[in-house]
Amino acid sequence: MLNYKVIFRYSGLLLFLEGLAMLVAMVVAIVYSEAVSGQIFIASAITIGVGMLLLTFVKQSSRKPEKKDLFLMTTLTWLLLSFFGALPYVFSYTIPSPVDAWFESVSGFTTTGSSVLNNIDALPHGILFWRSLSQWIGGIAILYTAFMVFPSLSIGGMQIFILESPGIKSAKLSPRIRKTALYLLTIYSSLTVLEAIILTLQGMSIFDALCHSFATLSTGGFSTHQAGIAYFNSPMIEYTLIFFMFIAGINYALHFLALNGKIKKAIRNEELKYYIGVILLFTVLITIGLLKTTPKGYEQSFRESLFHVVAILTTTGFYTTNYAAWYPTLWYMLLLLFFIGASVGSTSGSMKLVRIELLLKDCLLEIKRIFNPNAVIPVRFNDRMVPERLMNHVVSFFLSYVLIFITSCIIFSLIEPNMQTAFGTVAASLGNIGPGFGNYGPGHSYAAIHPAGKLLLSFLMLLGRLEIYTILILFTRAFWKR
Repeated sequence: MLNYKVIFRYSGLLLFLEGLAMLVAMVVAIVYSEAVSGQIFIASAITIGVGMLLLTFVKQSSRKPEKKDLFLMTTLTWLLLSFFGALPYVFSYTIPSPVDAWFESVSGFTTTGSSVLNNIDALPHGILFWRSLSQWIGGIAILYTAFMVFPSLSIGGMQIFILESPGIKSAKLSPRIRKTALYLLTIYSSLTVLEAIILTLQGMSIFDALCHSFATLSTGGFSTHQAGIAYFNSPMIEYTLIFFMFIAGINYALHFLALNGKIKKAIRNEELKYYIGVILLFTVLITIGLLKTTPKGYEQSFRESLFHVVAILTTTGFYTTNYAAWYPTLWYMLLLLFFIGASVGSTSGSMKLVRIELLLKDCLLEIKRIFNPNAVIPVRFNDRMVPERLMNHVVSFFLSYVLIFITSCIIFSLIEPNMQTAFGTVAASLGNIGPGFGNYGPGHSYAAIHPAGKLLLSFLMLLGRLEIYTILILFTRAFWKR
């Protein structure tokens, strides 16, 4: 039986903290003497009020949350964050349509980065700050979920990394949950502050530097300008963003190992090697392609290639140019990255590199098994055997992801007849990437999409962010049985 007391109290605490975060955006609006400060305050007051009501009138339960409670709590986390997070947009009339405001809020908290806005530069600073902060909050929320919720639910991929990685023996980085959460928040916050300082020194305003740092470390991709990173026209800023996007795509368990002096263990991690290898391979191929098909020089071709490979692989979604206008072979390569993603235990979305790695290994080993039918040839990760149960999870997740993608493409094509647009937009939403291809590529707003299409894409963003099964299990009869 579901423990509703625990679920409601957790929701109350969540809303209380979200309301406090809105007050920070209100302060930013006050600093810039913007009228939206009042509307943001009202949104904050409502959010805090609902949170306090739940905390006050729902008694604390002596029972600990069980698996079913965690499934429902995890899904409710993103639903509540997104619903109340949309209030500042609606109340300030920056996004008056409830569906559009919901879409923008879901895109923020799921760290997707898709937007319905056509003139971002004209938005008040308070709203822009809230938009960026929502991604940063979503980033720390997914880290907490990945390390302390998903492993206990046997989903998400973290159990693959943690159980099979040398030097990491449990689903927690430390024996206590509070310590683990503090470690994650400290690393995440420190990297955000460091990036903001560097970007400021490179010419960004403090406001832009902070907002883009929020978007980078969360692998979210919201920019404070419609032109994206191209607005700054600075190679140094682009290289800085590349570095921090790369860092954000690494498993935070490896950050923890490195900070504890176990750098060699972190470097030896197999997924990290594949992560670097994929970036190098695609960067070299696309650089060669740009040199052959455009008049760009060596440095610019390399920089644009590296920037977009890292931005898409980590599902950040930043852009400096319209890569959809490149020679088709080049953007086909980028489209392939839409389905890979960076490391488990990072803020990136999509399938995650470790799953692709294990699937490829299993396919190659199947050839050996055919010629040696009596031999037991298990898949190995970091020189350790991957249990059959975990491999079944990987295969199941992959098939579910592909099936959902194909089905969603068919449904979305009924709303948007352009198949290239449907393919790219669905892939970008399910993978939490942001810009897609076709009519909604880099620099293009999602505003023109029919409300039904926006609701579908919002659902896909949530589905991809919560590793599919967290949400799908709520639609089964077995989940609601006592």
